[in-house]
Amino acid sequence: MSQTRKTNSKGKQVAVVIGATSKWQSDGRNTVLAHGKPLDDSDLPVGIRWGVGGAVAQKFAQEGYFVVLTTRTTTNATSLADAIRDQGGDCMVVELDLVSQDSVSGAFATIRREAGDPEVVIYNAGYLEGRDLPPEKELLEHIPVEMFDTAQHIASRGPFLVAKEVLPAMRKKGEGSFFFSNNSKSLRGKKRMTGESLYYPRVMMRTLAQVLTEEYSEHGVHVANIVIDGTIDSPGTRALPKARKQPDTVINPVKIAEAFFYLHGQDRSCWTHELQLTPFPTKPCY
Repeated sequence: MSQTRKTNSKGKQVAVVIGATSKWQSDGRNTVLAHGKPLDDSDLPVGIRWGVGGAVAQKFAQEGYFVVLTTRTTTNATSLADAIRDQGGDCMVVELDLVSQDSVSGAFATIRREAGDPEVVIYNAGYLEGRDLPPEKELLEHIPVEMFDTAQHIASRGPFLVAKEVLPAMRKKGEGSFFFSNNSKSLRGKKRMTGESLYYPRVMMRTLAQVLTEEYSEHGVHVANIVIDGTIDSPGTRALPKARKQPDTVINPVKIAEAFFYLHGQDRSCWTHELQLTPFPTKPCY
């Protein structure tokens, strides 16, 4: 991040993936929590090894974009960056901690300096807060405030901070895409079951996407809250008992990445607030 030369030396359009790595990748936090150890992903297709973020990053790189991979720790994205370069793509890794406003502003200062203003930003940050609570602490009264604060940072305050960094340039240019990767809990509040994260703050992410659509679509910016309804294939989820018993219900992240690219490139007239992808998507926009 201390380089002075422009990393995007070929002048490619820039795609930024916030949360390019997955908590369910082979050594991800959820993987280790669920399985007690990292897993071997050497026999899995490269497209699914890093979940949605990794698949989206690879897709945009394959389509000629310079891709910026953000992660809290650079080593989390080293293998993904190597895979993109092995495929002939161009990318860089930038550390970004969504809990820190200084980290967010510093990361985007680096991105603008070394890559350029983003043409498309995919907010794909996830969290596991709540998953490790035992059955007897399923109710809200047992949830530590610190755990709720982290969920709010990732699901609500983080997108707000990122929006402030990227939307001004998109508005001035009159084009660009800002996509939120979300889940079905953003549509309707439900009881949190044992082993689930605190998903209800994601309702605010959905509402923010709606507000930004109302505010920025007239300036040529495409904002969408993309609901991924189901289990996403990755090393950690593929090894779960449910996925092993019903492999056909697991969503291929490569298909999700294709939908994201379609929404950005081929159908900018689709100012849809929510896009729902099922395990067998026939089209990316409903």
